[in-house]
Amino acid sequence: MKKLILVLGLLGVIVSCKPKQQLVSTTVDRKSQVAMKGSWTLTSVSFPGSEYFKVTSFEVADAKCFEGSTWEFVSNNDTGKMALTKSGCPAYASDFKWYVTKEQQVVLKFLNEGDKARKVTSGYILALGNQTLESFQLTDVVQVGNNKAKVVYQFKKNNSK
Repeated sequence: MKKLILVLGLLGVIVSCKPKQQLVSTTVDRKSQVAMKGSWTLTSVSFPGSEYFKVTSFEVADAKCFEGSTWEFVSNNDTGKMALTKSGCPAYASDFKWYVTKEQQVVLKFLNEGDKARKVTSGYILALGNQTLESFQLTDVVQVGNNKAKVVYQFKKNNSK
């Protein structure tokens, strides 16, 4: 019963995030998800094929403020933590729920303190690409005026000691 509620809750996230976007399945790609397990640093944010433009990532801060942010992905319970650490940017930290679909899309739901994941009905769908043991990219497509542009978030695995 809990799994059914979780699947229905995650489907609600997919529908409410980008309703004009084709729905993604809730079938999890465990291999890709397990490969993301661990501690990561978001090393760069780029806008391929476009001039720099101002993008507020995840409704939190300017996309460039995410450079140097730390991310922890826990694959066995689909949870995580992230924190912005860049000087001159707002201090921000959040827990999140996440999973990778068979279509290589990462679904993220940021949680405010006290939020229950199943009650959060909005989130983000990003394309997973160039995944190796040491790095991966998440790509978002944003509306800029009348055009669409890509925002690429490059992650590098932190060495464990």
